[in-house]
Amino acid sequence: MYLRRCYRQKDGKRHAYWALVESYRTERGPRQRVVAWLGQMDEKGRLGVHQQAEDPPSVRQQGLFERQEPEWVEVDLRRVAVERSRQFGGVWLGLELCHQLELTDFLQRTIPSGREDVAWAVMSLVLVLGRLCDPSSELHLAEQFYESSALSDLLGVPAAKVNDDRLYRALDRLLPHKKALEQHLKQRLGELFDLDYDLLLYDVTSTYFEGAAEGNELAQRGYSRDHRPDCKQVNIALVVSRCGMPLGYEIFAGNRADVTTVEEVVEHIEALYGKANRIWVMDRGMVSEDNVEFLKKGGRRYIVGTPKGMLKRFEQELLAKEWKQVHAGLEVRLCPAPAGKEVFILCRSAQRTEKERAMHDRFEKRIEEGLQKIAAACQRGPQKVGAIERRVGQLLGRNTRAAGLFKVSVEAGEGGRVRFAWAKNEEWREWARRSEGCYLLRSNVMDWSPEELWRAYIQLTEAEAAFRIHKTDLELRPV
Repeated sequence: MYLRRCYRQKDGKRHAYWALVESYRTERGPRQRVVAWLGQMDEKGRLGVHQQAEDPPSVRQQGLFERQEPEWVEVDLRRVAVERSRQFGGVWLGLELCHQLELTDFLQRTIPSGREDVAWAVMSLVLVLGRLCDPSSELHLAEQFYESSALSDLLGVPAAKVNDDRLYRALDRLLPHKKALEQHLKQRLGELFDLDYDLLLYDVTSTYFEGAAEGNELAQRGYSRDHRPDCKQVNIALVVSRCGMPLGYEIFAGNRADVTTVEEVVEHIEALYGKANRIWVMDRGMVSEDNVEFLKKGGRRYIVGTPKGMLKRFEQELLAKEWKQVHAGLEVRLCPAPAGKEVFILCRSAQRTEKERAMHDRFEKRIEEGLQKIAAACQRGPQKVGAIERRVGQLLGRNTRAAGLFKVSVEAGEGGRVRFAWAKNEEWREWARRSEGCYLLRSNVMDWSPEELWRAYIQLTEAEAAFRIHKTDLELRPV
């Protein structure tokens, strides 16, 4: 129900009166009907009727407090200003995390105070919280973030005493304790989250420098995972647990091959945490016969990817019908090694098959169109053999996925012309179709099923996720 104000004209004047109206639904839609004509009423009478219509006295509940009228204060907005605002929530939460990890106690115990005005342990906390809450350079941390946050109140260090020089010196003080810090965090995280360190995942990524980095010997040009071959870079090697928790890292020169880092990283982790009975998981970029032999000699267990070329040895196994399905679209097959001390796991993915087949078809089409253009150029007039060979090499180099399908012949002809011919290698195509979507794993863990070995290897995605956090959330890229 509600009150409706009605009007009527009488004796040339406009009169207002009130009616109590009820809404109801019919087959033809909502309708209203007058329950009572109330005539003329003042404000108090209207409120009383409205209250009775909404809440009958028999069921009405009285309020716990007396009705208070709002008080109004006039404010001149032109004379109001916000001063010394501070970001509090993020830095407070970060400091609480440091307390839970017992990081503050570790820093105070490991980096003793001396004659410095601000303790190096406190400056290290500033670096940690700055990287967590607002990843940026030390200069930005000193000149902008520290003053705009509540760190000065939480840590008791005035903003005037935080500068980029002191922050860089704090990094120098903290670096010698890298191993002790890794051991402490591994121990504390294991206690808090009951982590399991029986499976170690190892991978390498890179981050590049925007400047010349002339003072950094490790900054070199190499294979850039960030697609910035024009910039110098360093390689970051990271070892994580099966759930993606970092255990240790090392920095290598930007032009160092991944395969050469394995021995150094494995020995570093074993020096920190002991050898134990752990299983190392690495992708095929880390694998060489020397590295596999190194892992075997130390009695270490491993699950590693293999180079694509090794798949050719198992051509007959690919034709076998006895495959075991792990889940929809993925099959595995166990192939014992001749010596009996290793196993190879053939894996075949339907989704990966579709992807690789589409790539082969696309690159085949590109090469074929390019070769037709080169052939047309050779027919139009004289050409230099060296120039045609370079064009062919560039074309195949840009489309390496299907380069093996084509056999190209370039020979000098009469009158300065070039005899140019090409054909397709159907044996290559047959092998490509057979091996599309397949990859090979290698392990000396003999007491696991093929499904367990595959699932352990796939957990390398946790290392990749850790890299994404470092590069994106913590903004380690670029330097």
